Amino acid sequence: MAEFEFSASEVEAATRATDDDLASRPQPKSARYDADSGRIVVEFTNGSAFMVPARSLQDLQQASDEDLAEVELLGNTGLHWEKLDVDFTITGLMSGIFGTARFMREVQSKGGRSQSAAKAAAARANGKKGGRPRKSA
Repeated sequence: MAEFEFSASEVEAATRATDDDLASRPQPKSARYDADSGRIVVEFTNGSAFMVPARSLQDLQQASDEDLAEVELLGNTGLHWEKLDVDFTITGLMSGIFGTARFMREVQSKGGRSQSAAKAAAARANGKKGGRPRKSA
């Protein structure tokens, strides 16, 4: 395996480039749970904010408001709930990744299903009438 040696000036230049890159992008400065809306709110250094429905996230669906309120920033990249042993990357959440691939497939497969008694009754009544009307050509 090859070994790499870097001079002090190369290390300093790389460190400066990283610092400049971080300074050019908004960084998360706080994270909190807003019980009124049911959302996790991440605020950034440039004044912008990102919100995500807390109970849409894998392993947080059944969490209490008190547990959700214990959200912490994990460095500049993630959210962490110590008591629940749950972590998410902010970038992932902003990309719509709310859990594992399997979790996301299960959530997406539920789209359009009858979720309430009223929806189920309406679907049954529509079925008795012959179902959805055919599209005209």
